[in-house]
Amino acid sequence: MFGIFLKDEQSGMPEMIDAIGTALRSMGDGEISISAYDTAWVALVKSLNGDNTPQFPSCIDWIARNQLLDGSWGLSFISENMWRLTKDDDNWTLCGFEIIFPMLLEKAKNLGVNIPLDDPTLEAIYAKRELKFTKIPRDALHVVPTTFLLSIEGMPGLDWKRLCKLQCPDGSFMSSPAPTAYALMQTGDPKCFEFLDRVVSKFNGSVPFVYPIEMFERLWAVDRLERLGISRYFKSEIKDYLDYIYRNWTEEGLAFTKGCLVKDIDDTAMGFRLLRLHGYHVSPCVFKQFENDDGQFVCYARQSNQSVTAMYNLFRAANQTSLPDDDHILRRAKSYTRGFLRERRATDQLNDKWIISEGLPGEVGYGLDFPWETSMPRIETRMYLEQYGGSADVGIGKVLYRTNLFSNDMYLKVAKADFRKFQRLCRLEWHSLKRWCGKNNLEMYGVTRQSALRAYFLAAASNFEPSRAAERLAWARTAVLAEAISGCLLMSSNTHDDRTMTGEWLVGEFVNSDDDNPASGRGKKNSRVTSSLGYALRDLIDIHASGNASVADCLRGAWKEWFMAWTKTEREGPRAADTAMLLVRTVEICSGRHHSTEQDMKLLPDYSKLEQLTRSICCRLATEAPALNGENMDKIDDLDRMVGFEMQELAQCVFQSCSSINIETRQTFLHVTKSYYYVALCSHETIEHHISKVIFEDVV
Repeated sequence: MFGIFLKDEQSGMPEMIDAIGTALRSMGDGEISISAYDTAWVALVKSLNGDNTPQFPSCIDWIARNQLLDGSWGLSFISENMWRLTKDDDNWTLCGFEIIFPMLLEKAKNLGVNIPLDDPTLEAIYAKRELKFTKIPRDALHVVPTTFLLSIEGMPGLDWKRLCKLQCPDGSFMSSPAPTAYALMQTGDPKCFEFLDRVVSKFNGSVPFVYPIEMFERLWAVDRLERLGISRYFKSEIKDYLDYIYRNWTEEGLAFTKGCLVKDIDDTAMGFRLLRLHGYHVSPCVFKQFENDDGQFVCYARQSNQSVTAMYNLFRAANQTSLPDDDHILRRAKSYTRGFLRERRATDQLNDKWIISEGLPGEVGYGLDFPWETSMPRIETRMYLEQYGGSADVGIGKVLYRTNLFSNDMYLKVAKADFRKFQRLCRLEWHSLKRWCGKNNLEMYGVTRQSALRAYFLAAASNFEPSRAAERLAWARTAVLAEAISGCLLMSSNTHDDRTMTGEWLVGEFVNSDDDNPASGRGKKNSRVTSSLGYALRDLIDIHASGNASVADCLRGAWKEWFMAWTKTEREGPRAADTAMLLVRTVEICSGRHHSTEQDMKLLPDYSKLEQLTRSICCRLATEAPALNGENMDKIDDLDRMVGFEMQELAQCVFQSCSSINIETRQTFLHVTKSYYYVALCSHETIEHHISKVIFEDVV
């Protein structure tokens, strides 16, 4: 029955992918749920002709259609739940609530609505309002664009002549219908009317709380598609989105829409990270305006409380995209956000002011425990499949809202189907690797089931696409065989000279011999052992060359170089670096990208830089990391101090330069290096847990 389900699921994948692609291409100014609050404000606008009729009667109709059965909008609910205003989590308070709610109560009082205005709970709301107003002088409110513009319908006595200078280019205030409707009532401004008329028409007689949201939705859609592991299906759409973001990038940062005058650190950090990871050049100096004198980073100037998700996105930006020549602002941002998030996690305070999401604590926890240097794509995706809420995630603004293009159940359905397909391939490939190890008796040379599985897992966690099976298995076979040969060389000879002689003889054994008998002899000490491994090497090359003489020659060349380098040193670090380069070369040769021009590639300065950094980082990780002790957070900090700068250099080579080198080749260097970093950080128990989750535990 499960097999039938999987077949049906896979057969529906193309249609779902097409549907998502169509939605992405037709985004326009974005999609967002309707706001009853803002629609009611627009409904209050009287005809600009001067009579007493509504200017937007369709909004009146929408309000009437969406009333409760008793004809009310929840008066009994207000009375019964007033006490919650000071008891519920402050992080989930609606934006501007402390400013707008008192004004709404006054309006209700003037209309004779029975509201318990003497409820002591309201005193706390009024106190918050007064505190909010102390954050910005009344005069400055009319001069500098701030988030107060989102709540001006709660502020009587404004100087509209001065305030209208802070309108967005589309005629709105903060691209929000409610404050714009209030401004239209007060001023009759034609630009306000034009904005509202467009939005009411767009949403068929109703309005959301902000619009457009094209910047916000594009950024978060790309982020979700990448973390869910399905971005490869939408490469052209993602490029179009990022081109749009880059065209509208400013030195002040980004907002949820290009016309909004008030930039925020959340959109800016998300945009900065995605642009840099996709090769666009943007300066980190953009974050300086979000840093306070006390070293704190804020989403908006004069905010009331801090946002977990905004700080998490800033942490991701600083952690994943810092480059050697950057301004120190990113280092300070990483330090502040990491400390903030660690403290919030330790005190179980990970509810956020911008989103209600059950998976958020898990997201933040994973980001802190597995920083970018150690996080491999399939591990992150496997965890995110359990953290991403789809349509269950609810945004918090002036109202609760949903955005269909990144809180999307179809994304999750496609991602789960895609991951199940990956798991099935992994299990088949793992059985193939086990058979190969058994066929060549590699367990005799110290290769265990656990070490072989780990080698395969490290390959599959990075090179996960179905078309990259040959690269995965070449990486895994090469890793286990290098482990076996290393053990053999160490055990078979007591001196460096002996190891050199054995290594040189083994090169000749697997390269030059046409004898398929693994016990060919030749009178050399331990010849049966070395001949057996030579046979395994020839078998590996035959499998992955598939009759292609050029590929076979390149693989032999890579192994020759590894043998000779291995026997020239007695230290573990350089040997680990040589094995890392053997993995890089093997993956590149088996991918078909560069095997015919490998020597030419080595002459390129960009390639030499990638090789030098990979060798240095892997050498230091193998040499120094085993001595590290302490808690996981301490190891993260120690590893960052150890190789953090070189990892930044490697990231710069991969994402921001090396135009002469194929991006997939650059990423191979990064994937191999990150696998070493991952092993250096993680305990055996953690790695085993990830292997189980990624390969063997069914995604449900």
